[in-house]
Amino acid sequence: MLKHIGPGFLLAGAAIGVSHLVQATRAGADYGIVLIFAILIACLTKYPFLEFGSRYASATGKNLIDGYRTLGQKYVIAFAAITICTMFIIQAAVTIVSAGLAEYLFGFGWSNFTWSVLLLIVCILILLIGKYKKLDLLMKIVISLLTISTLFSVIIAAFQVDFSTISFNKSSELWTLSGIGFIIALMGWMPIPIDASVWHSLWVGEKSQQTKLKANSREASFDFNLGYISATFLGVLFFLMGLLVMNSSGVSFASGSVAFSAQLIEMYAQTLGEWSKILIAFIAFVTMFSTTLTVTDAFPRVMSKLFQNENQTQKSFNSYHIFIFLIPIVALFILYFLKSTFTVLVDFAAGLSFLASPVLAWFNLKLITQNNSIQINRSYLIFSKICLFFLVCFGLGYIIYELML
Repeated sequence: MLKHIGPGFLLAGAAIGVSHLVQATRAGADYGIVLIFAILIACLTKYPFLEFGSRYASATGKNLIDGYRTLGQKYVIAFAAITICTMFIIQAAVTIVSAGLAEYLFGFGWSNFTWSVLLLIVCILILLIGKYKKLDLLMKIVISLLTISTLFSVIIAAFQVDFSTISFNKSSELWTLSGIGFIIALMGWMPIPIDASVWHSLWVGEKSQQTKLKANSREASFDFNLGYISATFLGVLFFLMGLLVMNSSGVSFASGSVAFSAQLIEMYAQTLGEWSKILIAFIAFVTMFSTTLTVTDAFPRVMSKLFQNENQTQKSFNSYHIFIFLIPIVALFILYFLKSTFTVLVDFAAGLSFLASPVLAWFNLKLITQNNSIQINRSYLIFSKICLFFLVCFGLGYIIYELML
């Protein structure tokens, strides 16, 4: 079972990013302990559809893109359209946040763009030289360090804080239009959008090729659950970081990811002492670098599979090496030339990814239920349909919110 651990950690690495560092932390800081329920419900309702990626790959030996092809070409086209419309912007967004945190941590005086170029070069070199094997090992180390250091920080903060100052519902704006918009965004991105189920199914296949061992359903489920529970647990920890350190501060928090992270770091230093500054800065940077690295691998892997016909082998047609350069180059182009409209582009990608989640969840549910080789418990199937209903409600809520703005 231990030999098959890996893809779950990559999923966790992709998940633990802005949604955790900024949104979960802000939820505790701005609104109080009440929003812990929003994080847990979001992670619960997405669980079956992300798990289907692991289940399908272990049962069939194929990935979800191959599965979508069995449903019909329109399913593949829909997924490809969602990916192409979001991948460059998501790559640019996670890279620029990582760059800002790198400069905050190391203080070299470099611009965010310079840091973005450097970080992407490092990611590409890791993936091309080390390939999947080194990515797998690195993410096991990163997620383990991230979990231990974040848990340590939260425990230390818990001994320093006055719990009487923490609010159950700090903000009177929770049920206003802006508060509801924040809840929708928090639940939509926590812990990760549903399209990551495709990434995970590809990583499961790559892990099998590396180890020459095919994971059975029990082994694949263990690996997925380990990664998903880690991502959920870290979401709760980041929420507690905001709740314990920032909730009672009375400070108005910055809207930007890097500026907000800097406030978190400074407040930890005020609460625990200057020694904690490096620790929290390290946590913030590693959080975003893990996302940047896994995204840099995931999108080229997805595009390579989309361009590869079923009859073609990966060796005879490997466009991964083309996309691993093309996607970061376009992302850097966006950061350099389109920075004036970058916020609009991010909002577009976030909205599209948000609305795609129930659609892709339905794809995955349909794929699993129509495959006779995959056994699914009746109660789990009912649970999945209830979760799909909630995702549709989140999507409708998002549309209504956007129309009311």
